[in-house]
Amino acid sequence: MPETVLNLQGLKCPLPALKTRKALMAARSGEHVVVECTDPLAAIDIPHLVQQTGDVLEALVRQGDVLSFRIRKA
Repeated sequence: MPETVLNLQGLKCPLPALKTRKALMAARSGEHVVVECTDPLAAIDIPHLVQQTGDVLEALVRQGDVLSFRIRKA
């Protein structure tokens, strides 16, 4: 399956969640969207967004200041 990687490092709330929502809307069922960001609020906002959209948060990895979310489109 194709994978979209969003490098949203340096963007502040609400931009990471808004750009993630836009990417998920464009994705097809089963595709993955990987979001990399540095905004600490994304640790709350993106899982909440995924819950609202009905998609699946497969992984959340923190490496230093970078949060990486792997989301599968439902």
